[in-house]
Amino acid sequence: MSKSNHHPVVCFGEVLWDILPGGRVPGGAPVNVAYHLKKLGKNPCLITRVGDDKDGRDLMEVFSSLEVCTDFFQTDHQYETGKVFGRPNATGEMMYDIVSPSAWDYIGWDDTLEELVRKSNYFVFGSLACRNPNSRDTLFRLLKVAACRVLDINLRAPFYDIRIITELLQQCDILKINMHELELITDWLSGCKDIEGRIRFLEERFNIQTIVLTMGVNGALLHAKGKSYSHPGYTVELADTVGAGDAFLAGFLKELLSGHSYDSALESASVMGAFVASKTGACPLYNLNDIKNFTHSQNSLHSII
Repeated sequence: MSKSNHHPVVCFGEVLWDILPGGRVPGGAPVNVAYHLKKLGKNPCLITRVGDDKDGRDLMEVFSSLEVCTDFFQTDHQYETGKVFGRPNATGEMMYDIVSPSAWDYIGWDDTLEELVRKSNYFVFGSLACRNPNSRDTLFRLLKVAACRVLDINLRAPFYDIRIITELLQQCDILKINMHELELITDWLSGCKDIEGRIRFLEERFNIQTIVLTMGVNGALLHAKGKSYSHPGYTVELADTVGAGDAFLAGFLKELLSGHSYDSALESASVMGAFVASKTGACPLYNLNDIKNFTHSQNSLHSII
């Protein structure tokens, strides 16, 4: 895949191995989004960094075999490829121990990155890549040239603070956030207590055009261009929640890239999130027929995202 090819979505940030109870699986929110967009027929790419080690070479091989563009994977000769140790808590939610520092903390500037991002339709980023000033500086340079900046806030304690979160919110056009993150951020910044008030606060305070909220068993909400949309979600037999939110975002962006309605985008996002939660790991193998069959099988009005 040539670096001159157009990539409608460029994702930025961590790529790593998730070390889970069931074994080692590739992960990292940005690469998960890219993986699912590729499975949905789009041509995304990822800006990231791996170590000069077997783990890094294995990740390159995995994503190359899945036809996810690895042209913008940098190699670090000092720091190792990222790893995350995950375990479920009493409610089944995954808890993570994210190794620091890792190679993806040191994503460096390259002039080719500016053209890549400038030509894309959507630039996807999160808070975790900001834990180190090296990757953070590269990210903020790229945000200056992005056409539409998509923030998947993805808070992972202890790697965030209110100053960085505020800066990121000021830099986004589309915000994807879950209930825990919405409550945490708005409790810091405002006195709002109801969901609608919290969302309106973020819209007005940071001039965010589109906010997508995932609400666990209560489905998802979307505020865009002064209108509200909702989806009740789906019930599935939960395998794990790893990567479900990333698949949700991929489904959402896929519909926007295709010029479809917000209702359609929220439906596709909900399908993708539920489908991936029914599988093990963030990047399960599947094809479009699997998604169609899954959609047809859903009759419930609940969600696990």
